[in-house]
Amino acid sequence: MLDTRRMDGSRASWINTTHDWAGAVDLGHLARIRRGPAEFAPGGPGHLVLEVVAYAADEASSRAGGRCAITLHCDGSVSVVDNGRGTDTRVDDHGRIVKKPVMASKDLRFFDSPDAERLPDGHPRRGMSVVAGLCEWLIHTNRRDNGAWTQRYQHGVPVTGLEPVRGDGTTGTLVRFLPVASLNSQAPLTVGDLTRWTAHWPDLEVRVDDRRDSVGIS
Repeated sequence: MLDTRRMDGSRASWINTTHDWAGAVDLGHLARIRRGPAEFAPGGPGHLVLEVVAYAADEASSRAGGRCAITLHCDGSVSVVDNGRGTDTRVDDHGRIVKKPVMASKDLRFFDSPDAERLPDGHPRRGMSVVAGLCEWLIHTNRRDNGAWTQRYQHGVPVTGLEPVRGDGTTGTLVRFLPVASLNSQAPLTVGDLTRWTAHWPDLEVRVDDRRDSVGIS
């Protein structure tokens, strides 16, 4: 888990860059997302994948390159793993472990912005909370230099705490999610589309692995 001996000061002193450190779970925000799948996941599950990969691309562009693997699983879920720094996780002045609330609160840069960047599918970027809110479940596994943890969400709401994960000497983020059934009736995920879309991020090396027809492989 995280090394709690090194504290990062008061939460009030932490600067909000992408998300509000004071808001762990924004239920109203998540409810709005769930009410508007056509608005927040236009085209279906492919847009959700791009929302996740966009964060890996951000990391790659800031570090002169990075790697990402997308896996399409036989249960209908998708996983995206990268070799970035991992989601920012801190220890406040009371010794409490606090993760940046990327899954359950709005991305301040994009969600309400009429000028939000466009993802490679041509639709606006809204943030990771769109993915969490439009999934039956999502598992966020995080590895940083100062510790590793995993957390499970249902419809965007965390249903576990930060559960410790044994460190393996790597850093990065693994997000595995199952889109809500209504999205799966839209355009199906294809390796061709994902390969073509992710080529728009030149600093990110992306591999796509389709296991949907593999018996006994999850």
